[in-house]
Amino acid sequence: MRFPAFTWRRGFTLIEIVVVMAILGLLLTIALPRYLHAIDRGKEQVQRQNLAVMRDAIDKFYGDNGRYPETLDELVTRRYLRNVPDDPVSGSRDWVVVASPDGEKPGVYDLAPASAPEAVKPAAATTTAAGGASAATAAAERPSQ
Repeated sequence: MRFPAFTWRRGFTLIEIVVVMAILGLLLTIALPRYLHAIDRGKEQVQRQNLAVMRDAIDKFYGDNGRYPETLDELVTRRYLRNVPDDPVSGSRDWVVVASPDGEKPGVYDLAPASAPEAVKPAAATTTAAGGASAATAAAERPSQ
């Protein structure tokens, strides 16, 4: 004999769904910070690569012309760079321009990311340049690459 009130239904119970959601939440709390940290490390790696390419272009410009470029845009117009790259950490086109350590040679001696000014020694006076701004007039040591 069959009782119509006791029919079996297929599907998940509320407790099963809550347990699955709790497990997914736990996995996300572990995985999400690692994912975000990996993205930040990737941006920092791209930033270091951009700095190395721009520093190499500055060195080549100095070797060819016997002087440092007046602006970052001069590296682009003279075809040492295709363009001035954006800082991937801050998302802006601003770079800290460092003058030569002796202060006698004007122009762009070195660069530091505007998002991490601690890359330049604290005693150094610098200006922020987005390609067209003038270079700094104070001396600073070139940070290691």
